[in-house]
Amino acid sequence: MGRRHQNRRNITGILLLDKPAGMTSNEALQAVKRLYRAQKAGHTGSLDPLATGLLPVCFGEATKISGFLLDADKRYRMVCRLGVKTATGDAEGEVLETRPVPALERADVERALGAFRGAIEQLPPMYSALKHQGERLYNLARKGQEVERKPRTVTIHELTLLTMDADALELEVSCSKGTYVRTLAEDLGEALGCGAHVTMLRRLAVGPYDDPDQMITLERLQGLAGDGFAALDALLLPVESALGAWPEVRLGTDTAYYLKQGQPVLVPRAPTRGWVRLYEEAGRFIGMGEIQDDGRVAPRRLFRAG
Repeated sequence: MGRRHQNRRNITGILLLDKPAGMTSNEALQAVKRLYRAQKAGHTGSLDPLATGLLPVCFGEATKISGFLLDADKRYRMVCRLGVKTATGDAEGEVLETRPVPALERADVERALGAFRGAIEQLPPMYSALKHQGERLYNLARKGQEVERKPRTVTIHELTLLTMDADALELEVSCSKGTYVRTLAEDLGEALGCGAHVTMLRRLAVGPYDDPDQMITLERLQGLAGDGFAALDALLLPVESALGAWPEVRLGTDTAYYLKQGQPVLVPRAPTRGWVRLYEEAGRFIGMGEIQDDGRVAPRRLFRAG
């Protein structure tokens, strides 16, 4: 192992990064990983370079639960420019079409929004990270290629019109995983008869993390880096903070022992189905389990002590 790898730290926790505009999610992740000098880190759900806001970064053992955050509901604020359609659905793409914007009243927009609440079908955009025959769609799109995509069902829990003027709408949207907000803006523009694209997008919440004041900017991290790792580490949230939606199961000493050996165990009064948070008798979080058909708790994501 090289000297640079030997100097990396084995840390565990979750950082609620406020991703700046102009960076890819991976660029932001790598910047944070360097500041923390972390051995292992991953982000939970890409944001476009144009977008800002919440990008949870999982360090060390926390990467084992990144899938739970990827699957979580998200909340965004966006501004849609009406009358202009772009290749990417946002302000970074080439302008494909301009159309006059009709004189819209708030009631007209509210009527159109009604069709996009609840379960809706979306066609994934070519400028997305989905793969076709092993290649990312956005790579094919940059080569001028378009391939067939299948519509997918997503859920729009809330869609609120905040402000509007002659050619722009400011919206807040709470949605399920897999929702393309750029596609939502484009489809809304078509419903209004003029087309649209996103000019501003900010992610406000991911799953249980819905307090904007908890977000940490890259600039703040860079400022704290000079104070040593203790100042940076103090910003990390515990792994179980991401998992509050799942019920808790306490394990006795013997039960915990067998479960940590990989064996399903029977726990009195445990839930009858789904995922559960696992704690030892003394209260230490040890990971996630899943209830089997026979009622036993099977280990699924266990964490090393430390």
